[in-house]
Amino acid sequence: MLRSFVEVAPESHFPIQNLPYGVFRSRNGGTPRIGVAIGEYVLDLAVLDQADCFGRTEAAGKGIFDQASLNAFMALGRPVWQQVRAEIQRLLSADEPELRDNAGLRTAALLPQKDVELLLPVEIGDYTDFYASRDHAFNVGTMFRGKENALMPNWHHLPVGYHGRASSIVLSGTDVRRPQGQMKPPDAAAPVFGPSRQLDFELELGWFMGAGNPLGTPIPVERAEEHIFGLVLVNDWSARDIQAWEYQPLGPFLAKNFATSISPWVVPLDALEPFRIRGTGQEPEPLPYLKQEGAHAFDIKLEVHLQCDDMERAERITESNVKYLYWSMAQQIAHHTVGGCNLRAGDLLASGTISGPGKASRGCMLELAWRGAEPLELGDGVKRVWLEDGDRLTMTGYAQGDGYRIGFGEVTGRVLPSLKEASAT
Repeated sequence: MLRSFVEVAPESHFPIQNLPYGVFRSRNGGTPRIGVAIGEYVLDLAVLDQADCFGRTEAAGKGIFDQASLNAFMALGRPVWQQVRAEIQRLLSADEPELRDNAGLRTAALLPQKDVELLLPVEIGDYTDFYASRDHAFNVGTMFRGKENALMPNWHHLPVGYHGRASSIVLSGTDVRRPQGQMKPPDAAAPVFGPSRQLDFELELGWFMGAGNPLGTPIPVERAEEHIFGLVLVNDWSARDIQAWEYQPLGPFLAKNFATSISPWVVPLDALEPFRIRGTGQEPEPLPYLKQEGAHAFDIKLEVHLQCDDMERAERITESNVKYLYWSMAQQIAHHTVGGCNLRAGDLLASGTISGPGKASRGCMLELAWRGAEPLELGDGVKRVWLEDGDRLTMTGYAQGDGYRIGFGEVTGRVLPSLKEASAT
């Protein structure tokens, strides 16, 4: 097994097999730049580039890593990403002396994560959210329309999605303020305005596009993964009561655009290759432009932890897995572009809530508490139907290998009162 000279604990999310990309700066100040996570350290790629460590790659000498976002690097395409990844793994490997035995370079390039501030890694141009989990779609449809009509007629034929709001995508650790909007209680004759009372999370996987496609030129499903730079965890916060009133006929709007949280480290798709598996069967067979052969799902474990104000510690409330997705990332990209839409470097696509077949694997409060009928019972006598002010929600995920794991770190956020409620206290 490939090993690094940097000590990495077996349970660490960031072994040499992972090497996720991020943007950081020193807690003492300075300009942002690009690094990769290795154990409890960040490897400064700008320092390595200045030392001519990437001379054998097409990224060398272009200032690609001395930037405040990954966009320029992402736009170079997969062959360059693979060249750079191979060089980083070589430099960090236990039997390679170039970095290991150069004390000055090692000190300059390897920085403790505790000494740096992580920043939003990508300048996100556009954001698209899908609805790709059959278990989630079926559960939600059952609540509102009954089992016989749970899935809309189009659901098994195409990956349903909508265009989200890129400007309100925030980094893990950012507090999220409870949104306000219109809601129509079931017994009310007219809508009312106020803070959402049905605030929810959504457990999702997101992926950033690298090199895009020209306007009018679709990305074929068999080539779609070549355009994926890397993956992050996504919490697409949702206001269910606002959504219920506004979503017909055009879909979510205020219920989704107030905040979407992502994890700071972007895991390369290449790091997840050992965990590729066959997905669930698709019936009926997709149309030719969506048809895939082989393994296009990934065995990535997902967890959600909730800590309320009156709880001493966080409690796990659900476990799911990326393998439960019905529509693959490649199929979602192919459908997104088949009409001619041009995706660009830095665009974020997300899976929609990832739920599994059992109650313990439901990916949002709407499902976990079954629209309020089955309150979630937590430790210390705490119950939840929806998220309340002060609640801290944390998602994590990893793929378990033989003696190592490829992890995403965490995406976390705490619920703040709405502006109206905050001003009244």
